[in-house]
Amino acid sequence: MNRFEIAVIGGGMVGAAVALGFAKQGRQVVMVEGQQPMPYSAEQPMDIRVSAISHHSVQILEELGAWHAIQAMRVCPYRRLETWEHPECRTRFHSDELGLEQLGYIVENRLIQLGLWQQFKQYPNLSVICPDSLASIEFGQDVQITLTSGATLNAEWIVGADGANSFVRQQAGIGITAWDYRQHCMLINVETELEQQDITWQQFNSTGPRSFLPLCGQQGSLVWYDSPKRIKQLCNMSKAQLRDEVLAHFPQELGDVQVLQFGSFPLTRRHAQQYVKNRCILVGDSAHTINPLAGQGVNLGFKDVDALLKATAGELLSDERLAKYERERRGDNLLMQTGMDVFYIGFSNDIAPLKLLRNAALKLADKTGPVKQQVLKYALGL
Repeated sequence: MNRFEIAVIGGGMVGAAVALGFAKQGRQVVMVEGQQPMPYSAEQPMDIRVSAISHHSVQILEELGAWHAIQAMRVCPYRRLETWEHPECRTRFHSDELGLEQLGYIVENRLIQLGLWQQFKQYPNLSVICPDSLASIEFGQDVQITLTSGATLNAEWIVGADGANSFVRQQAGIGITAWDYRQHCMLINVETELEQQDITWQQFNSTGPRSFLPLCGQQGSLVWYDSPKRIKQLCNMSKAQLRDEVLAHFPQELGDVQVLQFGSFPLTRRHAQQYVKNRCILVGDSAHTINPLAGQGVNLGFKDVDALLKATAGELLSDERLAKYERERRGDNLLMQTGMDVFYIGFSNDIAPLKLLRNAALKLADKTGPVKQQVLKYALGL
């Protein structure tokens, strides 16, 4: 059978969640993905790509039956979050303030994807075509999909979960608003001398923030934002040279480290001008990319999944139902994108009065009690 109600293009974290969610609703679903996630073994080194998973995302993964499988592999819960520019002016968050065991989890992206894929076998109405990719789409009463392998599929609706450079989005004729931050982001996995697995922190600098995300064991993921030229220079160094640079430029909180592996990517902001058009539905990075400053990227993607599944539960997919999904998510994604940009622009300069003002704001934010709690609740999706 090559006719489906929904074809999901892309089987990463968000695509796999959408495919699983629609299969749970009893729909005939096919998911197309270029590469199967590698099986897990405890001896594997930590992946470079990790995400800070919020309470709301955990809840969605639990509803999809995947969280238990992810937790059984490896996750690192954290209880504290600190952000500062001047060491004396900090905003601190603690899980105790909200009566929670933890603020969230740092999890390797591949393991989230793998945990979702492991649930597929429970749904005979979910077909997976892998490895393969989208070659073209023809729009009519049904969507006619041709894959690179030459295989053809028919679907009533197609979901673009194929990332920031979404081919589905291009084929559907959906435009984007985009700009380049003129910055690159470097991810460095390290082994740390100090135990600091319960905290994630971020220090702002005029060239960009430097962050620490705790990983399992005595490991951590360092995030270094800087100019493309500087990041390229760092990527060309040996692990020993890079360690010296980290010790010279990261705050003392970090302590000594051993560099395990590293990689980098450019920062861009994109927002699709529509989430639904020509029987195409966009989710996750296909619809929006955000400055990774607060690690909200994949959490926004999971919020898309949640809103889409809730808007369509027990209903035939229709323009009206999908307009409800778009209304709910577009504003929230735009708010988060804009908030991150305000933070990014506000901290990326050395203008003395502004520096004084923003440090005073961080110190004040730490004392605001209920306001601080509300900000934290929003970020955690509570």
